[in-house]
Amino acid sequence: MHKILTVAAAVAFGMMGGVATAADYPSKPVSFVVPWPPGDLEDVLTRMIAEDFQDKYGVAAAVINKPGGGGGPFPGAEVVAQADADGSVVGSFVIGVPVVGPTIGFDWLEENTFEALGIFLTYPFVLVAAGDAPYDTIEEMADYAKTNELVLGHFGAALTPTQVSFAAASSLGFEWGSEAAFDMLDCNTLASGDADIINTTIQLVLPCLDQVKVLAAMTNERIQLVPDAPTMGELIPALDISLWNGLFVKKGTSDEVKQALIASAKQTMASDRAQMVAKNSGALVYWMNAEDALGQIEKDRSTMVTIGELTQ
Repeated sequence: MHKILTVAAAVAFGMMGGVATAADYPSKPVSFVVPWPPGDLEDVLTRMIAEDFQDKYGVAAAVINKPGGGGGPFPGAEVVAQADADGSVVGSFVIGVPVVGPTIGFDWLEENTFEALGIFLTYPFVLVAAGDAPYDTIEEMADYAKTNELVLGHFGAALTPTQVSFAAASSLGFEWGSEAAFDMLDCNTLASGDADIINTTIQLVLPCLDQVKVLAAMTNERIQLVPDAPTMGELIPALDISLWNGLFVKKGTSDEVKQALIASAKQTMASDRAQMVAKNSGALVYWMNAEDALGQIEKDRSTMVTIGELTQ
């Protein structure tokens, strides 16, 4: 009996120790991994999250940039997948990691490798034409493209907005005359005639916004800077998808740890400086909770299947 009691006490003590560890979180430095180079919207906002987390909890918190997060092989996500599930390594991932990544065939990346804490950013991707283009809407552009070749400029074929552009052509019954990836897609791209339509972010055409035509927004809601531009989901419901960014932890991370991270990040996104990023860039900055984020991921996985069917 004494032995049984001793074992039971040891188990109980161990369980208490585990709870205490979670309750004491964070007790060591926390890294926020951004699988992109420094400077873009996800990096700026994640740095705000890290700064506020450090101020709130009194532990060092830093952003680690691991470029390669768009269409794979996702080295940043792999760092998070290989870390302990203790909240010391947090991923700041675009849609490609949890939605597209599990379909590519990496041994370490499955649909349940990560758990979403929340989504906080929608990149303000838009389809833009030159101001003198002989069409004003997506429908008019599609009709024009049936008898004229249009060049589509994008940042990479694997990116979600580019895939949506390809699928939109198929859905609307036309083909792009040609398409190409550019390092930069801004006012000069259209002015030079290098592309007829560019799939870019609204902040890159802000200097010439009154001289171009924004045909559609690839966002989950309309962009305040161009409120008259419909979302692609409004135009083609089957293509209701956007390029978003969220916070993720390795599966198995305790609820106490997740809630600590969520509380801090949610507060950051509501801050004046985060909302100023939204105002200045046209990005959508908000906090979508974990349950809704999971629903968004499942919906987007289904939409990507549709996009794949349309682009075959």
